[in-house]
Amino acid sequence: MDDRETKPHGGLPLALGAYLIWGIMPLYLRLVHWVPPFEFIGWRIIWTLPLCLGVIAWRRQAAPLFAALRQPHVIALLTLSSLLIAVNWTVYVIAIQSGHVFAASLGYYINPLVNVLAGTVLLGERLTRLQWLAVALAAAGVSLLAWDARDMLWISLTLAISFSAYGLVRKRVAVESLPGLTIESMLLLVPAGLTVWYFAQGPDGSAMLRGPGAAVSLMAGGVITGVPLLLFAAAARRMDYSSLGMVQFCAPTIVFLLGVFVFGEPLHQVQLACFVLIWCAIALFVWDLLAQRQVRLRAEAPA
Repeated sequence: MDDRETKPHGGLPLALGAYLIWGIMPLYLRLVHWVPPFEFIGWRIIWTLPLCLGVIAWRRQAAPLFAALRQPHVIALLTLSSLLIAVNWTVYVIAIQSGHVFAASLGYYINPLVNVLAGTVLLGERLTRLQWLAVALAAAGVSLLAWDARDMLWISLTLAISFSAYGLVRKRVAVESLPGLTIESMLLLVPAGLTVWYFAQGPDGSAMLRGPGAAVSLMAGGVITGVPLLLFAAAARRMDYSSLGMVQFCAPTIVFLLGVFVFGEPLHQVQLACFVLIWCAIALFVWDLLAQRQVRLRAEAPA
């Protein structure tokens, strides 16, 4: 089914699936912590492309892919989106592998606020009073966390702005989620290949050749990368960008909890206060969305 034919509110399950996978991503990144970040990003891109091509063959979506490849303006937008997601991936991997889990979490706490701002200012979306109250609560919580983690704020801001811009570009480009991700992977394939070749010439050789376990772990990066991006791109075209942004708080909350309970980062009172404020904001925003959905369903019901 074409993403564009789906009603705007049909993207919520897709968004939740994407954010759940991204939330547990640090567990996978710690598994492959022995791979240099730039080499890991290279393999991540390389193994995402076969996944996309395989799904395109299975779903018989070659025609939309070739149609998109023949449109220069689509290629230009996807070139921009591919560069944005490459920056986002690289900074995120470096942050997790260097132990800055909370800084990475903060980036994706800031990102929904940037999404809401983009949705209202650039896309003309409108929020209700309750939704603006939820945004204000979330902004207060993020401000507390940002002040407490200001030394690593550059990580957080880079993650937030790059991913918000990526989502905005993908929302505006006239291509379905799967062909779009396939083209992005194609555009990044050459720099990815050069990167892994460079590391293969080093004293440690290629990470892919360090045994079957290493090879399988790196190949899994294609699935872990491709699936949530496909879900996100589809959700971005089906949902209001402001709503998509607020749902995104799920992912950094999972990362935040992993930082505390799995990776052993100390939890300060400021971070706990931020956590409480943000979840109050999420609850309020989701409650308002559900209330609006009930109103819409009643309006659409036959008399």
